[in-house]
Amino acid sequence: MPLNDNFFERVYHIARQIPYGKVTSYGAIAKVIGSPQSARMVGYAMNASHLQSDIPAHRVVNRNGLLTGKHHFDGTNLMQQLLESEGISVKDNKIVDFQSHFWQPDVNQL
Repeated sequence: MPLNDNFFERVYHIARQIPYGKVTSYGAIAKVIGSPQSARMVGYAMNASHLQSDIPAHRVVNRNGLLTGKHHFDGTNLMQQLLESEGISVKDNKIVDFQSHFWQPDVNQL
């Protein structure tokens, strides 16, 4: 994907690559697309991604593994339910053993 494409589309390109059963953070995506200070904008992109069904927005959490975007999903606990269906445990809105589930995007995936 060319680096001059739309910011949201670059975010979605990376998000689509998050493996089943893994998560990444807003900041990790921002860093890999060359905009390390834009974690919040990645969050905005994830909020807007619900219009596209092929983007696993539930796999993007904050840097501590908190489900900070869960209120943007339909239903009270849909984000948590989606993660748990992939084998990721969540307790008190936080991914249990976050580091073992963390997927680090790579600039070569752009």
